[in-house]
Amino acid sequence: FTYLQSRISEMIDRSVIGAERMRKIVMDLKTFSRVDAAEVADANINESLDTTLGIMAHEYKDRVEIIKEYDNALPAVKCYISKLNQVFLNVLINACQAIEDKGVVKIRTGVEGEFVMISIEDSGSGMPDSVKEKIFNPFFSTKPQGTGLGLHIVSKYVELLKGTVIFESVEGEGTKFTINIPKSIKA
Repeated sequence: FTYLQSRISEMIDRSVIGAERMRKIVMDLKTFSRVDAAEVADANINESLDTTLGIMAHEYKDRVEIIKEYDNALPAVKCYISKLNQVFLNVLINACQAIEDKGVVKIRTGVEGEFVMISIEDSGSGMPDSVKEKIFNPFFSTKPQGTGLGLHIVSKYVELLKGTVIFESVEGEGTKFTINIPKSIKA
């Protein structure tokens, strides 16, 4: 009893912190999945990126520094938000997994003409030419546990959003994906 009495305040504080973390995870999952978002709707790109980062925090926590350079004047984008969230998730997970020990992932957003630009750059291992030519192919993976569908889905969803995805990669130096999507797509 004496032991519990001395620790009860700390235990309650930790329980409150844990409950708040769970609430945030559930809210991020709800926002991320947007099961009701099978139709075109307005999306806040910066918010979508933050939600995606919240869902995948286990992938980079204590290992990868995330640097966000968001354009705070970014317009809302009319798109399939659940598909765009999946694009962000796949590219960000690959970026974090490309970093073997500690490193950096830089995320930038901005406007280029009629397009919203999202850039995700990692300080990982980069890709050899033999891999670069295949990364969007279905079932191609460099990871033993990979399905080879992540970047294929990225290319198909960006195409559905009437956008483009390009990448630059230097072996041993990292990779940068740039996604451009129109400010508004026609359903």
